[in-house]
Amino acid sequence: MFSAHSTNASNSLPNKMAFMGVTFSASRRLLRRLSFVYFKDLFLTIFFLYHHLLSRTILLSNSGGTTDRTSIHIWTPYRHKRTKPTVVLIHGFGGDAKWQWNDQVGPLSRSFNLYIPDLIFFGESRSSSSDRSVEFQANCIARAMAQLGIDKYSIVGISYGGFVAYRMGSDVAKEKVEKMVVLTSGVCASDERRKELVEREGRDVSEILCPEKPEDLRVLVRRTMHRPPVWMPDFFLRDFIQAKYIDQRKERVELLRELLKNGAGINPLPVLSQETLILWGNQDKVFPVDLAYELQRHLGEKSKLEIIKDAGHALQIEKPKQVNKHIQLFLSPKRKSF
Repeated sequence: MFSAHSTNASNSLPNKMAFMGVTFSASRRLLRRLSFVYFKDLFLTIFFLYHHLLSRTILLSNSGGTTDRTSIHIWTPYRHKRTKPTVVLIHGFGGDAKWQWNDQVGPLSRSFNLYIPDLIFFGESRSSSSDRSVEFQANCIARAMAQLGIDKYSIVGISYGGFVAYRMGSDVAKEKVEKMVVLTSGVCASDERRKELVEREGRDVSEILCPEKPEDLRVLVRRTMHRPPVWMPDFFLRDFIQAKYIDQRKERVELLRELLKNGAGINPLPVLSQETLILWGNQDKVFPVDLAYELQRHLGEKSKLEIIKDAGHALQIEKPKQVNKHIQLFLSPKRKSF
């Protein structure tokens, strides 16, 4: 009898510990769901839906005999209106489509058919491919637009997204791209200049652009914004890192290294045939403003440069009204050519 009681008691201890482990794990998942970042992300989803955008994931058809599986998440209009011009918004390294373009969605969706993808290895976009080039990213967006049946569109690309946009406009989707808007993208920087910009940091830049610690994310925010938030508590930064930087981090670090080594991946850099608007913050600490003037000189008479005062690298966040106005005027079908 004593023996039987002891056996039952000893068997119950692991069961209790297992139950406690499951309960603790479930509690952690619940806490993540109750985080500010989770609710902000949910709000942004509702915000995009409110502006008649639909969340879609497109499995890209394979080409050239490849067996790689690539799916791209993209926000598309509920209904594509032929009376409106079509615009593709391509985000940069600092986040996904929702977090980088939320200040543009409301104003621009009234005038344009918006298509807003998550770049591969960002947000909900995935690939089994080992290709980390800018050309690969450009090809994926071009293929997604083709599968959606969109033949003509303009592109707005910021920072890393500007490199991707440039490849689409210069060769990958040259015949389909009507106009280009490049925001704070050092696409014309030489190999030596990119190396100089990296060495200026005095550390591995992947620690900043793909942060794992609150202090590194704080550096990123201060580097990209002219007037960053004064209060950035560690608990919020940790929350954001868990939500937005841990998933697919290895692949993003590989993307970054490829970008720093080869830039847009096309040398010499071709001159775009499309009319191009260049937008730059005069306080950009990622790609200094002299690169804006260099890009304008490279593109020549079919380009226009607008310098936005008191704005850093994330000018679409810091100065959304000015950015939106420039984009709307430039991409309007009523606007006369340069």
